[in-house]
Amino acid sequence: MDRLSLFVLACLCLASPAAASVRRQGPPSPLRFGRSGEFKILQVADMHYANGESTPCEDVLPDQFRGCSDLNTSAFLRRMIRAERPDLVVFTGDNIFGSDSTNSTRSLESAFAPVIEAGLPWAAVLGNHDQEGTLSREGVMRHVAGMRGTLSRVNPEGVEIDGYGNYHVEVQGAVGSVVSNKSVVNLYFLDSGDYTTVAGVGVYGWIKASQQVWFKQTSERLQREYMKEPEPQNEPAPGLVYFHIPLPEFASFDSSNYTGVGMDDGVGSASVNSGFFTAMLEAGDVKGAFVGHDHINDYCGELTGINLCYAGGFGYHAYGKAGWPRRARVVSASLEKAVDGGWGGVESIKTWKRLDDEELSTIDVQVIWTKG
Repeated sequence: MDRLSLFVLACLCLASPAAASVRRQGPPSPLRFGRSGEFKILQVADMHYANGESTPCEDVLPDQFRGCSDLNTSAFLRRMIRAERPDLVVFTGDNIFGSDSTNSTRSLESAFAPVIEAGLPWAAVLGNHDQEGTLSREGVMRHVAGMRGTLSRVNPEGVEIDGYGNYHVEVQGAVGSVVSNKSVVNLYFLDSGDYTTVAGVGVYGWIKASQQVWFKQTSERLQREYMKEPEPQNEPAPGLVYFHIPLPEFASFDSSNYTGVGMDDGVGSASVNSGFFTAMLEAGDVKGAFVGHDHINDYCGELTGINLCYAGGFGYHAYGKAGWPRRARVVSASLEKAVDGGWGGVESIKTWKRLDDEELSTIDVQVIWTKG
């Protein structure tokens, strides 16, 4: 039996999505660094989940096609959770492939079932395909925001803002540290849209002005809180941004200044530049922006102090390249040792990828930020 068939068999032996309670059960606990001084985020891009076992795989080798389905995507996610034991799982859009799904609600619940079963906190943003089924874009995000274990929100309360799924999440310092009641890593999630609404202007949408205003105001507030007494810090807490469609600046690299596989898929950004990279640069706290959308790109490159990183395609019902394993990106933040032997703020952030091969191979380990 080939590797993919084994994955399907393992998936079928585990609890089915229907067995898991998927609706929210009270507010989730705040995220926090633990005793190890490490906080790990697993990024899952472009699952393209549809109808489960009846949905065939795309772009796999001929001897792998038989029996390959959405269940292989679920099995890969379970393997990643067991291998990495992440503190948070982030889904960066095209979580379902709406046009191939007969029931968007069921597809969403099946797609996210492995992380719900594992009891892990998770967050999601929308891609350009999520709303193409039986739920509107708002309907998809409202359903996601009501699911068990999620930190996802439809939008910030009391704010007029474009899109659905603009919110932030704070990660607090270790218990007993001087920053135990402060957010030492700030996570920003934005809706990068689906398709352009301006006639004659490209294909894909972009992050709008209202979203950028909210982002900058949120960043400014978080930085003020981090600098306040007691124990004011001498530089902002690092920020990481997650969305689906890459910015035009993702095309700024060549093989000499990125790590990973790049440009095989082109950069499917909007054809206009809405200025969000400049907004991140001016905010001053962002160390990395993480996207999906272009499945065969998995590179990470630094531009003016901000790392622009693809995750690479994760889902089996998504285009890829036969013989090129599906993959996921991991980001790990590590705390610095305090004078008293405890933990301080974040000292460094590194990233790597895992391949869905027999060894779950780790590749392209790189440090993307170090304090100071």
